[in-house]
Formats: sequence, structure tokens, C-alpha cells
Amino acid sequence: MKLVIIESPYAGDVPRNEAYARRALADSLARGEAPLASHLLYTQPGVLDDTKPEQRRKGIEAGFAWGERAELTAVYVDQGTSPGVEMGIAAAKACGRPVEYRSIGGEES
Repeated sequence: MKLVIIESPYAGDVPRNEAYARRALADSLARGEAPLASHLLYTQPGVLDDTKPEQRRKGIEAGFAWGERAELTAVYVDQGTSPGVEMGIAAAKACGRPVEYRSIGGEES
């Protein structure tokens, strides 16, 4: 299985963005990939608080560390990008990891 970093927006409408990120994970799994969406993992209650800059930074750094092992960054674009997504794209390009842009549609019906 190909190791894939999932990039999608988190901040803003968090419940909507979390639902979209879960759909992105499902799409990646359906493609036979092994995805990681660190923005879903590290923001769970009791882990890190994304609204606190120091904790957000730790989460981003941890995601980038995992990304060093990944083979692909998949950017799910239906809800646009965010500063965090743009940071993820830049990190992927900086270490030579391919970036693929994907669309799975907006809200699930």
C-alpha cells in the first residue's frame, strides 16, 4: 500500500471540514492507499487544541514528520485550501514528495 498524506481544510467550519476529511480518508482507502490525516488525528479531544498556537505547531510538525515517510500527498480541493493545506503542499514539494489534487464532490448527499 502506498503511504499517503491527506491534506484538506480543518479550521473554519470544523464539523463540516472533519466530515469532508473523513470522506477523503475513505476515498484514499478505496484507492488501495494507506492514508494519514493528521489534522483529524491530533485534534481529537484530549490530544491537541488547534486553537492554541503552540499545540497547533506541534501537530503540524508531527504531521510533517510522518510526511517524510509518505510516498504521496493527496490534496482534496472541493472545499478550497487553507493556510495549513498550503503549508502541507509546500512541505511535500520541499522534500520531493509528489502532490496530487483530488475532487470527491462537496457535501455528501
